[in-house]
Amino acid sequence: MAQGILIASFDYSTAAEDEFNDWYDLEHIPERQRVPGFLTCQRWVGDPKVALATYDLKTIDVLKSAPYKAIAYENLSVWSKRVTAKAKRIMRFEGEQTVPGEQIGPNDAVAVLINAMNVDPAHEADFNAWYDQEHIPLLSKVPGCLIARRFRATDKGTHKYVALYHFASADVPDKPEWKKAVETPWTARLRPHFKDRVRLLCRRYVRQASAGARAA
Repeated sequence: MAQGILIASFDYSTAAEDEFNDWYDLEHIPERQRVPGFLTCQRWVGDPKVALATYDLKTIDVLKSAPYKAIAYENLSVWSKRVTAKAKRIMRFEGEQTVPGEQIGPNDAVAVLINAMNVDPAHEADFNAWYDQEHIPLLSKVPGCLIARRFRATDKGTHKYVALYHFASADVPDKPEWKKAVETPWTARLRPHFKDRVRLLCRRYVRQASAGARAA
């Protein structure tokens, strides 16, 4: 079975930043790191106040396992319910890796780019051929792109497809090589058929010392 992924993103501008980060760092991520089948648990942040979490899974069925169900869905903690109620969810995605198939996010990435979208069903076959045969292969060769992966949703969420790119620096999408790889005739032909697109460029989250720790 293909490797799975869980992606969650929030606009936390309406939540208390200190509490939001404490919840993620001290409860939410550690809970998931203890669940068998979670291979990576990585946090990312974007501007103005965007939080992104990516979880590589041994298989998507990890999300149906008893250890995960014990901390998720209706069993979310009181803290989880309070914090997420204050933030605005941008997206939640569950899916299986289609390209390259069995790769996990590198630990040394400085930034990630996520492209989530749907596509006009009449152009879906062409869309998938473009992504697999041209788009991912070209972008994966751009200097600074550490890995380029595609995922197809396994649930009935808001987006059917996600592409996830890990970078050595946050400026990779601004490089001429990236722009050249993106602006092809095949891309131009398909772009009008993209729907519900969410594009997030985020840098690796680094926990800051608390005010009390800095003063000590």
